Amino acid sequence: MIKVASYNIRKSIGTDRRRQPERIMKILAEIDADIVALQEVDRRFGERATTLSPDLLVDFTNYMPVRFGIREQSLGWHGNVLLVKKGIEVRNPQRIELPAFEPRGAVMADVVIDGTAMRVVGMHLGLLGNSRMKQADAIVSHLEKLEQHMPTVIMGDLNQWAVDGKCLVAFARHHDVIPLGPSFHSRRPMLQLDRIITSRDFRLESAGVHRTALARTGSDHLPVWASLSLQRAEAAA
Repeated sequence: MIKVASYNIRKSIGTDRRRQPERIMKILAEIDADIVALQEVDRRFGERATTLSPDLLVDFTNYMPVRFGIREQSLGWHGNVLLVKKGIEVRNPQRIELPAFEPRGAVMADVVIDGTAMRVVGMHLGLLGNSRMKQADAIVSHLEKLEQHMPTVIMGDLNQWAVDGKCLVAFARHHDVIPLGPSFHSRRPMLQLDRIITSRDFRLESAGVHRTALARTGSDHLPVWASLSLQRAEAAA
């Protein structure tokens, strides 16, 4: 069983308007996923410095950030970060350029968990519908061009309000979009902006939205999660 999660942390600023990265780390501990995709981790302007110290993450959580070699002050790529539990092997971290009028990108890595290899993509799509469709197509195209197929999880903030939006249709051609429930706004969730999408190698065991008192104050989004098992074993090469 593999547990994954996605969380837009809004630069560690909670609904109380206080920036508290320590609170985000406590929420991550509550979720206790093997792999987490975070969005809006880095500040948007200037040096785009991270709001989550990698040293604090390593010292006070069970996670290691996947490094993509962008800026020394940033933890991710356009605010996207992948965290893996300590002991999980990470291979081939990559950045995925996305077409957009505003700065957007996705990050990807192959990981090995208990001898099982899988691929993880973290993303934060744009605010415009046509841009989201092109970005979804770009991610799917990037994955299809890779030489080695792996069981794949794609997750993040899609900014897609409609349940039949074009970007969801693009992903659903060859993947399963997991039903999770509304995650935005965290104080009164009504919109399913945050999504977990899997290749059809996986069987869904359970999934949902993480609704604790701490999560309702940590960001304007609630975390989403899914527990998955493989339909067939994929041995690590």
